[in-house]
Amino acid sequence: MPIDRLRAVMLSGVLLTGVVVVGSVLGLGGCSPQSAKTDQPPEEAEPKSASGQKDGASSSKAADRTLRFDFGPGPVESGYTQILATTLFTRDLGYGFEKGAKVTGVDRGDADALRRDFCTSNQPFFFSVAVPEGNYNVTVILGDRMKESTTTVKAELRRLMLEKVHTAAGQWAARTFTVNVRTPRIAGGGEVRLKGREKTTEWWDWDDKLTLEFSNTRPCVCGLEVAKAEDAVTVFLLGDSTVCDQPGEPYTSWGQMLPRFFRPGVAVANHAESGESLRSSLSAGRLAKVASAIRPGDYLFIQYGHNDEKEHGSGIGAFGNYQTELKQFVREARRHGATPVLVTPMHRRTFDASGRITNSHGDYPEAMRQVAREEKVPLVDLLAMSQRFYEALGPEKSAAAFKSGDRTHHSAYGAYELARCIVEGIKQNKLDLTKYLADDVPPFDPSHPDSPADFQVPVSPGVASAAPLGS
Repeated sequence: MPIDRLRAVMLSGVLLTGVVVVGSVLGLGGCSPQSAKTDQPPEEAEPKSASGQKDGASSSKAADRTLRFDFGPGPVESGYTQILATTLFTRDLGYGFEKGAKVTGVDRGDADALRRDFCTSNQPFFFSVAVPEGNYNVTVILGDRMKESTTTVKAELRRLMLEKVHTAAGQWAARTFTVNVRTPRIAGGGEVRLKGREKTTEWWDWDDKLTLEFSNTRPCVCGLEVAKAEDAVTVFLLGDSTVCDQPGEPYTSWGQMLPRFFRPGVAVANHAESGESLRSSLSAGRLAKVASAIRPGDYLFIQYGHNDEKEHGSGIGAFGNYQTELKQFVREARRHGATPVLVTPMHRRTFDASGRITNSHGDYPEAMRQVAREEKVPLVDLLAMSQRFYEALGPEKSAAAFKSGDRTHHSAYGAYELARCIVEGIKQNKLDLTKYLADDVPPFDPSHPDSPADFQVPVSPGVASAAPLGS
C-alpha cells in the first residue's frame, strides 16, 4: 500500500491473524560512525549480491524519483525494494544497513504487505541510502501489529529528527522529516579544506549518502521513502564546536538538536566545525561552500566567538577583524537572497562565588550585537539566554548540561535546551521561519528549563575518542 493511502488507515488498529518469522541477524554488535574510520574517507565493503532479495526499485543513486523500501522478510509492497536483516550497504547496491547492525526481521503474516513485516533491534542501528548532495524528505512507517514500539530517529551525525514515536500494538505511524546531505565539493570549483577528524570520525557528514540511526526501546521499521525536497527551506549553520555535528557521545551541540523542532520542509545544513573562528572558516572554504548552495528564502545562522577571542595580531579583536568578517558573512547571505541571523556565543560554565555566571567572552558578544544593529540583522542573544539557563540550574546542577569535566561543550541535555533557546529566538525575531516550527514545540523560558532527570533522548553508539577542538 503506497504511503499516501497508508496514512488514511495508519491508526486503524486492525488485528489480523498471522505468524512470526524471524529473519537473519548480523551478529556484529552495535556500530557507530567511528567504528571503522581511518585517516582517509572509509572504503566501502566488497559488493554484496542482492540476489537473495525480492525485486523492487533498483539502485538508489538516482535522485529524480522517490526511493521506496519495504523492511522485513514478508511479501514486498508493489513499487518497493525489500530490505532484509542481511541487506548490508555497499556502493554498488546503493542502500542497506551499515556494517555492525544487529537487526531482526519479523513477519506477522497479515494481508498488508507493507505493514505486516518490519526490522527491529534491541540496539541502535544505521541504514544508509546513496544519494547526491541536496535536501530530502524522508518518510518512515513505524509500528507492529502484536506489540508496542518506540522509535527515535537521528540522521547523518546524530542529528535529532524524531524524538520519540510511540505506537501501541496494532497501530502504525508515518512521520516525515527533511534531511540535508552534503559533500566537500563547492559548486563552481574547489572543495572545503576538511580537518583530519572530518575525514574520519565525522565523515558521515560529508559522504554521498543519507544515513539514518534508529534507536529507543523497540524501534520497528516497516517502510521508508526518500524523495528529493527541491522546495525545502534550508537553515545553514556556521560556527564552532558548540554548534557543529559532534560525532561521539557524550559531546552534543545545539545544531544537532535543532532539526527536531521543525516541520517537514525545513532542512538544517550544519556547516559548523570544531575549533573554527570566522577567519579559519573563511580560509577553509566553509562560507564559500554555503554560498554555493544557499538560495533565496534560506537562512544562515552565524555563531562565533569562542575561538575568535583566542586569536592575536594586528587588527585582530572584537571590534576589528571580528566585526569585519561578521559583516562579510552577513553580506554574502544577503547577496544570495537569504536571511542572515547572528547568534551570540553561549556562556561557558563559569560561576562566581555568588552563583552568577561570569562573562568569559570579553567584548565579542557586544561586538556582534553592534553589527546586528548596524546591519539590521536579526539577533538571537544566546549569551543572555544561556546565563538564565545555567543560573536556573545553579553551580552544581548545571553540570548536567555539560560533558563531565568540561566547561564549554555540552551534553545532549544541554544541547537540547540551547536548541530550545534558538527556537525562542526565532519566535522573538518574528522570522518567517516561525511558521515551520513543529506543532509540539511549547513556549520555553530558559529561567525554567526542563529537568535533566526528565531528558530521555537515547544515546547513540560510539563514545568520542577525543575532545572537540576549541574550548
